Amino acid sequence: MPDEARQLKLVHSAPLPATVLVIDDDPDMVESLAMMLGDHGFPVLTANDGVRGLEMFREYKPAVVLTDILMPEQDGIEVIMTMRRERPGVKIIAISGSGRIGSTDFLTMARKLGADAAFEKGRNASELLELLKAMLRP
Repeated sequence: MPDEARQLKLVHSAPLPATVLVIDDDPDMVESLAMMLGDHGFPVLTANDGVRGLEMFREYKPAVVLTDILMPEQDGIEVIMTMRRERPGVKIIAISGSGRIGSTDFLTMARKLGADAAFEKGRNASELLELLKAMLRP
């Protein structure tokens, strides 16, 4: 086999990085997450509300979705449930800075309703990156 063919085969056998969709109504959070993920080689899509997030989810079929819970237009719980119905295999990480309001724990609710993992905003971003990488391992 010529060297060029071997090189081509190696290039094509390398795994492609998983595309990540970030959905959050906080522009600073979206920018921060997009920069961090992009710096680690992930192609990143962003949306500022659940409606746009679902549109992008359907159009681009990302491997992983990071979605905020409390957002205008359509909340993250509904987004998670819709995504889980439409593409059961997609990896979903719920993110929230709200924690508990009254007796409701939004991140626990998100896990029960379909998120694969939950992450509280304000924690170390490297922990989120490690969580994401762990979810993508075969």
